[in-house]
Amino acid sequence: MASPFNAKKTLTVRGTTFTYFDLGALVQQRIGHVERLPFSIKVLLESMLRHVDGFVVTQDDVVGLANWNAKSPAKEEIPFMPGRVVLQDFTGVPCVVDLAAMRDAMARLGGDAGLINPLVTCDLVIDHSVQVDAFGAGTGGRTALTINAEREFERNMERYEFLKWGQQSLSNFTCVPPATGIVHQVNLEYLAKGVLTRTAGGETVAYPDSCVGTDSHTTMINGLGVVGWGVGGIEAEAVMLGQPIYMLTPEVIGFRLKGRLPEGTTATDLVLTVTQMLRKKGVVDKFVEFFGEGMGALSVPDRATIANMAPEYGATMGFFPVDQSTLEYLRFTGRDEATVSLVESYCKAQGLFWTPGAPEPEFTDVMELDLSTVQPSLAGPKRPQDRVELKNVKAEFVRALAAPLGNTGFGLPAEKVFGSFGTYAGGGGQRARLTHGAVVIAAITSCTNTSNPDVLIAAGLVARKAREKGLTQRPWVKTSLAPGSKVVTAYLDRSGLSADLDALGFNTVGYGCTTCIGNSGPLPEEVEAAIKEGDLVAASVLSGNRNFEGRVHPSVKANYLASPPLCVAYAIAGSVCVDLATEPLGTGKDGKPVFLREIWPTQAEVQAVKAECLSAEQFRKEYANVFSGNETWNKVPVRKSERYAWSASSTYIQHPPYFEGMTESPATPGPIRGARCLALLGDSVTTDHISPAGDIAESSPAGEYLKSLGVAKRDFNSYGSRRGNDRVMTRGTFANVRVKNLLAKDPATGKVREGGWTRDMSKAGGGKIDSIYNAAMNYKREGTPLVVLAGKDYGMGSSRDWAAKGTLLLGVRAVIAESFERIHRSNLVGMGVLPLCFLEGQSAASVGLTGEERFDIEVPVSAEGLIEPRCEIRVVATKPDGKQVVFGARCRIDTPVEAEYYRNGGVLQTVLRRLLNESRKGSKQAVGA
Repeated sequence: MASPFNAKKTLTVRGTTFTYFDLGALVQQRIGHVERLPFSIKVLLESMLRHVDGFVVTQDDVVGLANWNAKSPAKEEIPFMPGRVVLQDFTGVPCVVDLAAMRDAMARLGGDAGLINPLVTCDLVIDHSVQVDAFGAGTGGRTALTINAEREFERNMERYEFLKWGQQSLSNFTCVPPATGIVHQVNLEYLAKGVLTRTAGGETVAYPDSCVGTDSHTTMINGLGVVGWGVGGIEAEAVMLGQPIYMLTPEVIGFRLKGRLPEGTTATDLVLTVTQMLRKKGVVDKFVEFFGEGMGALSVPDRATIANMAPEYGATMGFFPVDQSTLEYLRFTGRDEATVSLVESYCKAQGLFWTPGAPEPEFTDVMELDLSTVQPSLAGPKRPQDRVELKNVKAEFVRALAAPLGNTGFGLPAEKVFGSFGTYAGGGGQRARLTHGAVVIAAITSCTNTSNPDVLIAAGLVARKAREKGLTQRPWVKTSLAPGSKVVTAYLDRSGLSADLDALGFNTVGYGCTTCIGNSGPLPEEVEAAIKEGDLVAASVLSGNRNFEGRVHPSVKANYLASPPLCVAYAIAGSVCVDLATEPLGTGKDGKPVFLREIWPTQAEVQAVKAECLSAEQFRKEYANVFSGNETWNKVPVRKSERYAWSASSTYIQHPPYFEGMTESPATPGPIRGARCLALLGDSVTTDHISPAGDIAESSPAGEYLKSLGVAKRDFNSYGSRRGNDRVMTRGTFANVRVKNLLAKDPATGKVREGGWTRDMSKAGGGKIDSIYNAAMNYKREGTPLVVLAGKDYGMGSSRDWAAKGTLLLGVRAVIAESFERIHRSNLVGMGVLPLCFLEGQSAASVGLTGEERFDIEVPVSAEGLIEPRCEIRVVATKPDGKQVVFGARCRIDTPVEAEYYRNGGVLQTVLRRLLNESRKGSKQAVGA
């Protein structure tokens, strides 16, 4: 590697010499002000310095970032080459499907299919496939864990065979088997190194660990000092194929921490507070970097909890620099001393090591939180940023029942707020009257919290003390524990807390992402019956990061995020209408009321258990055979081949249509003429609304399709598990049971029909209300392009590439919104869909749109066929009576590289054409030789 800045230096650690690209060389040459840069910007700068080639990264790129202007960063694109890619199986399977399809397209166009391979390390963790079918103690002498694991393999064998093909046939691609843990916890505890190395040309280069992942909560690794964030599967595939991530130079919001958390609070309470603060501030597309003396009071798991929820507060990252706590955590989780020494020596040499009292970096803006002011809290009932202090949950829930239907209200008439109930008739003659707020799911789940021993041990101690007093969970509450890694089970077993959690119904149901992603499984029939009888707003309490409508379970409308010990407490109370601050959880075996404060552990109690029961040896033991320790996975058949043998009968894996008809050269993008509106949506429409991950309704277009293929309802699995099949996923786009399309308004009642419905204004549809999928197919047959109209924060939530893929395959050519969430906007561009924003202060309503119009959208392009980034575009909407509404919209193709993607029809087509040219050049050189 050449170094035009004379930045190549050597570093010897424990007898091994490493080459590195010294940021100090820029300081010595008086280029920029590197010493005052935020740590996160320094990592980006090092990547650019190391990759200077005059093409992808120029010297001007390096100089520009070294001169980063904190108060007003230049709105210029910068290339970033992550060190590795992390996938989870729901999003990872379609990535591998696309690579297999690209190999076919490459072969069809006369290129070398073998060029389609990951060029950087790519780890896929199978963690989203376990569903909570069985819970509690299990049945027939088999545990819930065993039953769910068996069902997981029964449902997902086709997917697992396909991933085994990928592992054998693709370079630099490994799979962490099922029942290992959640991707982000495995990344934190095992995959991440802190500093990466690559040996080539006789030298070993050391550089900061960095990654992108196909899950928005990839940011969890920021707690370890690793730069990383979630991207769509489309972007991840480009990185896997050696392409950089292009991004606008970010603003960096400094978040100063001081003080310590008070007794009785947890890292979960802290992250919900931070999420509320930052979402209110507005940090979309920005980096957040934490600093200040309060960092010393937070362990790496505490920091990872905060970093994990960066998508919920809207930031690209929530970054904590490497410091002494980082080194201690690396040792604590079983990393070898050579790794820890390299991290320490390298980060100190590069100015990437934070020490208390050091000069503060320059930030775009600074926020501050005194940790001592944090209070026990939950977040809900519909969004993670809507924090409610524990003492106010009951009152706020009752208020929400009657509040107007929206992000914080359910819109119930007064007579239904207090007059509704359903009868729970359980086994053994158990009967109870359930009302609004009945907790029917209490789940300790999600990487946000299961990676943090403090809150898991606290949950176990709450269970132990409750058990000692004779308390147990209410019979209508479906309880579960899904550890993020097997290390959790090891220390819970060793401390005896597993038995206490089991006694209260929190049996281990699987290792992976369960309730938080929508894999909560079915509710008991008697619970469903009670909810339906009273038309109840039932509740879930989960230790997750997402509580959007329809995500956790279709029948559960109110969903609250909470710490693991509070999940246990609400399972005992049985309702969010019990004020845990002042009212008893229940009655003890001595006949006296038991209050939460009586069974809540002190911080000293938690630390004592942790010190006794958790060690580095447990991490080393559990991860020793991480790739080969699952015997069922080892028996999955292996088929190695250059090109995948697609099966027409598969209901999980199908050849995607993205490359059908693709030519060697792209056509020039043209205007969009006569488009119809498929959906008219409001604010805060999430990727869960656009492309749900959970249950497939039997009567939905996807359900009807699966039944037509002979798939029984019990084998539907989830939308997330079927992302390798575009036939299912296209039918599932906008199929969330809570999505509200204003076009699906009943003319008789004026009410909007919830679910995947629209008004079909095609000739075949005749204006009737039909499923979005059926209407889209009618429009497609008539050759009518489609648009989607939306409000603020369109596409917030998970980094779900199928929210963009499904949009494209329905025939949508453009989405016009008031604002976009970062990842979804990028994904739309990556699929060749045009993202447009109403001009400042405008909306669909303010310009007079009803969704009944026909839309003509100008797409101005240069002689090279490229659209100008962020240009203003003219839109003409013609109403049924012929009147026209003309308005401007801001093109949210933000960079020249994205303009190239749009010209090619998407990022995959762009990369494929580039590799095809390389393949042709290679062939000519071989012939010439």
